[in-house]
Amino acid sequence: MRTLLELLRVIIIIGILGGLGWLVIGNIYSMNEKVESYSWLGAIAIFVSIFVLYRNNLQFSGWYKGNGRNKLSKKVSLTLVLVSVILIFLPFVLSSF
Repeated sequence: MRTLLELLRVIIIIGILGGLGWLVIGNIYSMNEKVESYSWLGAIAIFVSIFVLYRNNLQFSGWYKGNGRNKLSKKVSLTLVLVSVILIFLPFVLSSF
């Protein structure tokens, strides 16, 4: 039962944080028609950011108490955050070509 509750919690977290992130990023991307065609890169960046946030913080406050609840290493966390930032700005770069 705890696993199902945690799964529901993850779905809600992705829905709320992903929706809020998309509202911000989507409005910025919609200012330029060329940038808007690459907005899927921003969506991937939002999900990568949510993944890092969940693995490093949110998983420890949930219902699931099983094995394998480890934080991401600092190197992996930094790499994923940098990839996420690059993916957010990449549509502006790609649309200029």
